[in-house]
Amino acid sequence: MADLTPADPGPRHILRGPAGGAALGGLIVPDQPCRAAEAGPRAALWLGPDEWLLLGFAAVETPFAVVDVGHRSLGFRLAGPRAAELLAGGVPLDLSPAAFPVGTCTRTIFEKAEIVLWRRAEAAWHIEVARSFAPYLCDMIAAIAAANGIGGQER
Repeated sequence: MADLTPADPGPRHILRGPAGGAALGGLIVPDQPCRAAEAGPRAALWLGPDEWLLLGFAAVETPFAVVDVGHRSLGFRLAGPRAAELLAGGVPLDLSPAAFPVGTCTRTIFEKAEIVLWRRAEAAWHIEVARSFAPYLCDMIAAIAAANGIGGQER
């Protein structure tokens, strides 16, 4: 069983520059590849050597470049004991806890849609996707769930 639900529609920003290790909004911006940091409703996800996805920051004041991307993407939460199995049907990565432990994030694809995937807990995931691909993502997750007998899907 796994449930797909919309994530908080809060602000989304891309931070560019040498910000790894900097304090921002009560958290330390991750300086290790593919790692996420969380502090309350805010999160910073490492996307590249000088790029982070910031979630939940209403205003960002920093000497680095910050772009509001809330208009272009949506977030979803996928949770349940079979969530990783469901994701594995469309993501070309090893999502086992050993290869993709809690706190890991990456930019990847789900079927034909580019996504940002973040493992928030053992059986809880956060997915960011372009708004135009959101219906496709939901349809593909539902199709994979149906094909594998994984119930509990919501749209």
